[in-house]
Amino acid sequence: MSLNFSVERQIGSNMLASASYIGSESRHLLTVVGANPGIPSLCLGLSQPQDVAPGSPTCGPFLENNVFTRANGTVVNGTRGPFPNTIGTDAWYKNMGNANYNALQFTLKRTTGALTLLASYTYGKSLDESSSIQEQVYPYNHREEYAPSAFDVKHNFVVSYNYELPFAKLSGKANRLTDGWALSGITRFATGLPVTFASFGDNALVYVQNNGVNSVSIDLPNYTPGNLQINHNRRNGLPYFNTSLFTPNALGTQGNAKRRFFYGPGINNFDIALHKNTKLTETKSLEFRFETFNTFNHAQFYPNGSVDGNINSPTFGRVLKAAPPRIGQVAIKLNF
Repeated sequence: MSLNFSVERQIGSNMLASASYIGSESRHLLTVVGANPGIPSLCLGLSQPQDVAPGSPTCGPFLENNVFTRANGTVVNGTRGPFPNTIGTDAWYKNMGNANYNALQFTLKRTTGALTLLASYTYGKSLDESSSIQEQVYPYNHREEYAPSAFDVKHNFVVSYNYELPFAKLSGKANRLTDGWALSGITRFATGLPVTFASFGDNALVYVQNNGVNSVSIDLPNYTPGNLQINHNRRNGLPYFNTSLFTPNALGTQGNAKRRFFYGPGINNFDIALHKNTKLTETKSLEFRFETFNTFNHAQFYPNGSVDGNINSPTFGRVLKAAPPRIGQVAIKLNF
């Protein structure tokens, strides 16, 4: 279900402003959930030496498929359910996910004269229980995963423009050398993508990470509320956030941290192009373009997963990825 409501207003003779509300509600989205998860309480009941017979292994992380013998002699064929331990870890693809998106959008458009301009600002929020099939949900309560989407961008401001350079007017001569010059570009300022927390461990004693797509478990860290101390100077080599607030989840629990609840570094990017279109004949023209991407070579630490949220990783909390540096290219195109 989606809803879109807009109000437009003309400003002067060549500008149009609009304000919009955009909303969507999604149900029964394809979601991956463990088909034969470990039963934490059963594994915990077999985790101490006094719980099992002499010579029997104890249960713990990644041991859900083992065969155990209780202290009273009862044999436990793994701690999984509802299927036997011989099946091991597997996953269902079910239409059980929920998501929603709400946003306010403001635009300003100029479409006449030497300058054409489109400016847009969006304030939005996307929430879901799983952002892709790479994210399994907790099999005993998938609604616990409800959090900002992996692709959520809270603030997004984009300006695209094209300005016809007045060389002919300034020189007083209109010819092939002075005609056809223009400067265009796209400028974007946006908040970053959410930091996604994960774990390679199995303290939850569920062990469902092998779904054929990824190898990250459903475990989440424990979070003690406090000052995140976001590091806005990513070049100093220090963690992006206060990692001392996070600890591995206790045995038999998933962890109390949300999968995502704050955002990584944002975007501050300029793409600029200088181009010239030269008329050769009535049907032929030659276009020259000099384009630069990330023109001012500003370090952009915004790709998804740029901040390591895996608590089992030695680089937990650090910025690991950046978008490409400045790229320039020259092109010539013959239109006929």
